[in-house]
Amino acid sequence: MGFFDDKQEWLAEVFAQYPEDRRRSALMPLLRRVQQEEGYVDFERMKEIAALVGTTATEVAGVMSFYSYYQGLPTGKYHIQVCRTLSCKLAGSDELWHTLSERLGILPGEVTADGRFSLQAVECLGSCHTGPVIQINDEHYVERVTKARLEALLEGLMQDKPLEEVRRSLPDEDKMGKATIELEGGEPS
Repeated sequence: MGFFDDKQEWLAEVFAQYPEDRRRSALMPLLRRVQQEEGYVDFERMKEIAALVGTTATEVAGVMSFYSYYQGLPTGKYHIQVCRTLSCKLAGSDELWHTLSERLGILPGEVTADGRFSLQAVECLGSCHTGPVIQINDEHYVERVTKARLEALLEGLMQDKPLEEVRRSLPDEDKMGKATIELEGGEPS
């Protein structure tokens, strides 16, 4: 049985949003539905989506590869995505990679033996002024991640605390772990 076999009404609603000759435009909602329900989009699902929208599985895989949201392999319960673009690198994301990999015993693309954690390097998460930035699953970003904040985040997730609760309990440090300097009059002297 295919993933969409029992979702014909939903498919009709999605396809109704696009002209008949632009059915390929429905690719993203179909990918998102599979990703949300199964946690990843395997090659069989890519072929199924391709047949529904009138393209090839290779084109579906190409679209997936452009967006870090879509996964082609199973991920952990907590899928940790670390921004690797220049702003975050300058702010310390390489140190976060080392800490995560060492602490969890996995490399990017791998899942811990208990299935709880996976790592992925992603392109810009769009919060360059608050780097380094990480994202857990499809949740809000965790910004200004220092080693201390990362350790506290991991500890909370290992205890299966809700992400929002963990985020609220993180140490309050600026992105470099240094004291913030307030300027009198708004101008440096």
